[in-house]
Amino acid sequence: MLKRFQNTDGYGNIIKHEIGLLDLFRWRLRLGEYTNEKYNPWPKHIPEISSPAVANIPAQSQELIITFINHSTFLIQASGLNIITDPVFSRCAGPFGSIGPKRALPCGVELKDLPKIDYILLSHNHYDHMDIPSLRRIAQRDKPLIITGINNGFYLRNLKSISPIIELNWGGYYKAENKAVVHYLRCKHWSHRLPFDRNWALWGAFAIEFNDKKIYFAGDTAYHDHFKEAGQRFNGFDVSLLPIGAYRPRCFMRYFHNNPEEAVQAHLDLKSKLSIAMHFGTFQLTDEAYHEPLQDLKLAMTKYNIAENAFIHLAHGRSHPI
Repeated sequence: MLKRFQNTDGYGNIIKHEIGLLDLFRWRLRLGEYTNEKYNPWPKHIPEISSPAVANIPAQSQELIITFINHSTFLIQASGLNIITDPVFSRCAGPFGSIGPKRALPCGVELKDLPKIDYILLSHNHYDHMDIPSLRRIAQRDKPLIITGINNGFYLRNLKSISPIIELNWGGYYKAENKAVVHYLRCKHWSHRLPFDRNWALWGAFAIEFNDKKIYFAGDTAYHDHFKEAGQRFNGFDVSLLPIGAYRPRCFMRYFHNNPEEAVQAHLDLKSKLSIAMHFGTFQLTDEAYHEPLQDLKLAMTKYNIAENAFIHLAHGRSHPI
């Protein structure tokens, strides 16, 4: 019998809830309590211009530079290292990169234009975060080290002969080159990719320490006490990459995904000097309209008196020095 991972709180107690795969099907089919949930289709044409990022991205950087590529994919450059998070360059967020929700916007940086990647951070195995075609191309080109959670290497078995893979438990860490340390941390989510593998592979967030700089990458998560735990453990972060999208209907998604107001609360819990929004505006995964995440983020920032330059969003392909 397969071991199944479960969400826990900071004291090791299991976080129980009543949402399961049956609820997922009922939501998708608009049955029961989901009958009146409104689906807001995204526009067919989204007039956002991606920047020509090739000229803006150095091959290596001793400064800390973060480039938003799309969805949850960031290029993080510091101490001469190039790290990419949850790389998704395929047309669709689904099997083979060709089935499932289609991309609404092009990648801000094409894979071929990336500098040599040293490390890939994989938060969990959902298709919009673990895209095998993208991983295979990066692995064949650069042979980076892949850092992820327990059992996720199973899905990457065809890449093991190309790129080394390290699997970590919550609280585990890897000492990288140039004094960088990558920590794998607890978050509140789930995993599922094949018919019978629900919660067999671990999900998590990352904290990255670059000399005197600290970065938090949330992966995919609902709001819970893990944000405050990380903020206390690392005594705050210079920058946090936080999801703000895929949050409706709340009766279902609140167990797995932040909404924008909860992302603002996470920003405060993490004691983050700067937060950058992610996980919105690329693939329509849930019911909210295209414009809602940023609109709701602005309202939440006003509510919590957060300065405009403390929680920002970047256009696809734009870089931000830290």
